[in-house]
Amino acid sequence: MLRRPANLHPAEWKLKFDGLPGSWHLRAREMAMIALSPRHPKVLAAGIPAPRRPVDSRTAIRRLGPLRALAAWAAERGLPEDLGAWPEHQLHVRIAALKEEGLAVTSVVSHITVIRELHRCGPLLTGGGLLRDPWPGMSARAAAGVAVSGSRGLSTPVIPPEVWFPLVRAAWTYIDTFAPDILRAQERWRQLRADATLLSSGAGDRLRTWLGDPGNRVPLHDEHLPPRIVDAGQVHWTLLSFLIGIDKKANIFDLNRGLRKVALDAVERGQCASASLLPEYAQVGRADGTAGGWSRGLAPRSLRREIEILRVACYVFVTALSMMRDSEVQEILKGSVVEYFGAPAVVSAQIKGEEDFPRKQWWIIEPVARALVLAEEITPHPERLFTGIAGKVRNAERFAAGEGIKAFIEHVNARTDVNGLEPIPSHRVAPHMFRRTMSMLTDQFPGSEIALGIQLKHVASRALANRTTQGYAASAASWAKHLDAAVEAARFRSLRDLFDAHKANEPIGFGPGADQLTRTFEAIRDAVAAQGGDATVEHALLKQARVSIRFGTLNNCLFDVANPVGAVCLENTVIPPGHTGPLPDRCRPDRCGNSMIGPQHVEIWDSEERSLTKLLETRRLALGHRAALEQQRDEARAVLRKAGR
Repeated sequence: MLRRPANLHPAEWKLKFDGLPGSWHLRAREMAMIALSPRHPKVLAAGIPAPRRPVDSRTAIRRLGPLRALAAWAAERGLPEDLGAWPEHQLHVRIAALKEEGLAVTSVVSHITVIRELHRCGPLLTGGGLLRDPWPGMSARAAAGVAVSGSRGLSTPVIPPEVWFPLVRAAWTYIDTFAPDILRAQERWRQLRADATLLSSGAGDRLRTWLGDPGNRVPLHDEHLPPRIVDAGQVHWTLLSFLIGIDKKANIFDLNRGLRKVALDAVERGQCASASLLPEYAQVGRADGTAGGWSRGLAPRSLRREIEILRVACYVFVTALSMMRDSEVQEILKGSVVEYFGAPAVVSAQIKGEEDFPRKQWWIIEPVARALVLAEEITPHPERLFTGIAGKVRNAERFAAGEGIKAFIEHVNARTDVNGLEPIPSHRVAPHMFRRTMSMLTDQFPGSEIALGIQLKHVASRALANRTTQGYAASAASWAKHLDAAVEAARFRSLRDLFDAHKANEPIGFGPGADQLTRTFEAIRDAVAAQGGDATVEHALLKQARVSIRFGTLNNCLFDVANPVGAVCLENTVIPPGHTGPLPDRCRPDRCGNSMIGPQHVEIWDSEERSLTKLLETRRLALGHRAALEQQRDEARAVLRKAGR
């Protein structure tokens, strides 16, 4: 039996054959059976080319759409029921018309695939199929008019930085700051209901005693609720009943009782306040400069909504920073946060390309683990963390992530005057966009392609250059300015640390590059001394100096584009058209005039020299191999000599 992915509604896990006229209805069923059972004896006996594995169930479901459209198109053109009598050029006309309509390449490809299936499955289709493949020897993309060498860039857009940052910050604020209040309010409401009695006797005495304490105030429905809430500003009779220890089912505030007037008289005296299960809330700073509680008050109705929003916040944060797919996040079960090879990880089902949904581990950071633990605490489901809103039966097995994210943004934006959060620009945010955005961000940092490949579970197919990985990590214009600024800020922080180390008379490095940087630092210190400035002036002058430095794993490079003299990497080589700067793959730290060996690099080179020496002690090394190892060791020793080793 095929298990339904957690992010699909039961209605989305069905093959729907409605709308298929006449013989097309049976034809669609037969094609689905062949696709889902490609190794069935009858399929093999018919000579139908069979893949090793059946198509994904969702693929079989999606193919019905193009098939239904093809049937309608054939009826409009008056094509015969017998597919073998169809003129081949008509199918070319069909695809050309789809492209003229502006369909995405992926959509056109799906229509081509369905047409080809009518040929491939022909031997088992009732009435037969197409006699020939309309595009023999061509891939579906080539048939769609896409050049084989053309880019296969993903159509998935990134989340713009102006949306990404306030969205992720808002999610974390809910998890880190608001969640404790929400959980306390939830527990208070549970305790009030557990302690309440169904007996109405003595209700008058209870109410008057309760009102006798001036600290107790009659709860009123929040006046800031949407206009459709007709009881805004009126007494919250349900909460008041529970506050005095009587269940609402006792109906003590029925119109025939005098208790309602007692409560209303208290309101007239001013002994009232907005309904709230807690006396105070976490303090936040707001855009207008004021400070106060992040909520106007959590009453039973607003508490339910805040729990729903908190669940979405956990989902947003986990999806954004784990790079898991929507389906995989929704497959997370209780107790799935584990330690894996000494680091926190989450166990979930890997969905894409897997028919049996194997359990996999995704490494996560501590805040993500915290979000998952919180989601586990508030989920109404016995097993899963992300389920239907408020645990409603009709949606209990499905978490509509796209709708939830939209609701989260709207909820945050409607309360920024109180919750202190930054408004989130209105923009479509879909679950799969988080994975695309985080992949692109990860790719901007050195060495990230390996980690990215592992995290995306593509490393087995191609460790460093997987096409899908590169597509996900492709840069986005909307982030270019921000990333450039972030990289520059990180570079300046490292440069400032070197300057501060120089001031403290600590070694900043060795070699000609270090000497060059030391002279620059000395000039800045002399200028500051002449001006009588402080550290702020020093850092300002350091920024104005625009020191050209590239921080690396084996050395730092002080290559100056305006004065490239001494750059060994540019000697006797052809510089690629349009390239500026050094050529890192030709770097020679042992003899370049721009090289700076930092204290952190020395141990790396020392380890390299020891490893090479040990290798050279191996007997029976080939002469060429020994010569290469000796050259590498000489280079390592030259670097170490610069560091005084």
